[in-house]
Amino acid sequence: MPTVFRLFSALPLWLLHAVGALLGWAAFVASPTYRRRFVDNAACAGYALADVRAAVAHAGRMVAEAPRLWLAPEPPACEIRNAECVQQAWSQGRGIVFLTPHIGCFELSVQAAARRWSPQHGPITILYRPARQRWLAKLMQTARNRPGIEAVPTTLQGVRQMLKALRRGEAVGLLPDQVPPQGLGLWSPFFGRPAYTMTLAARLVQQTGASIILARCERLPRGRGYVLHLQDLPEPLAPALDAAVLQINQAMEQLIRQSPEQYLWGYARYKQPRAEMHASVQAGEGGA
Repeated sequence: MPTVFRLFSALPLWLLHAVGALLGWAAFVASPTYRRRFVDNAACAGYALADVRAAVAHAGRMVAEAPRLWLAPEPPACEIRNAECVQQAWSQGRGIVFLTPHIGCFELSVQAAARRWSPQHGPITILYRPARQRWLAKLMQTARNRPGIEAVPTTLQGVRQMLKALRRGEAVGLLPDQVPPQGLGLWSPFFGRPAYTMTLAARLVQQTGASIILARCERLPRGRGYVLHLQDLPEPLAPALDAAVLQINQAMEQLIRQSPEQYLWGYARYKQPRAEMHASVQAGEGGA
């Protein structure tokens, strides 16, 4: 498998996306469970399959482009739009919490932001869950700790590192539509349906006064590259935790509706959270 990753990392982007589109449709046809979840999740947001059928191919493109993003010396071309909102956030002398849902090339979002702002403002800290396969875990650790990026594990120590980064005026990145383990979230509406939602993003902002920047990395047709769209949270984050979590969910919905054909509708967003030992990794607990 590492050999396959190295091979894919050397292929041109247009070819990776063409192969990925085929992989996406193959998975959609072969897995009734995945297909049903895809259709049901899209329906919750008011979309028929015909409205978001392009997302089937984009899910495969996400998989096929990963080796290139992880192993290539330089990330693919990515235009950044509305960078002014980030510059304004930095000028306030506070940290930044970048939030993006599972849309487009979210893996590239942090790479593009790090290349633009890390030389001046320090690394962007992100959380990652180590893979169970030893070869993949080693690959992910190396790939995600790219220049300007510091990847920390989903542990109490990792959350403490994110807090420290924000208090130093640096940035962190999160995918707030990812289902957290049991005890690390709360149930909040997402496209009108209760979804177990992380509280970490809201807690980090409430405890540090950091700014929130919403990000969406759009995948351009025929492998022409990417566009990273940035914007402010429309309103200041609510002080109450449940209201803040709902506000973030609504912001993710708004981003998804900007490009529904690139969202991962097949992601198990409404699943029950897994129960595991997590040593209370809520931000601020345990003396962080």
